[in-house]
Amino acid sequence: MSDLMNESPLGVYVEHLKKGQLAYQVCKDNNKAFFYPRAIAPETGSENIEWRVSKGLGTVYTTTVVYYKGEAPLNVAMIDMDEGYRLMSRVEGIAAMDVKIGMRVKFRVNPGDEKTLPFPVFTPAGDAK
Repeated sequence: MSDLMNESPLGVYVEHLKKGQLAYQVCKDNNKAFFYPRAIAPETGSENIEWRVSKGLGTVYTTTVVYYKGEAPLNVAMIDMDEGYRLMSRVEGIAAMDVKIGMRVKFRVNPGDEKTLPFPVFTPAGDAK
């Protein structure tokens, strides 16, 4: 990976994923978490941001099922993380139609492959609070 990728917000994020961590950023000016990785905070425009590592627990905010001809249904969900930010992902380990709004989920890394960077996915968290 190039030095530019290592220094970019995306590069830092991917390096955390490779270690099994879900990283996010917080604007130190207003103490608000945000996601996707960026060079400046979305609300303040500030460069005064820091990286933090999520505990990996969240709640399904919304969910839908996508159907592709000849393939199993695919769940797409917006996940509200306990740290105060939201991201788009999917919930694995259960049928796409069984993913429900309000369901507690926990993070894991899909390692990707030679064409795809690692990315976060979620599994049901059971009774996690």
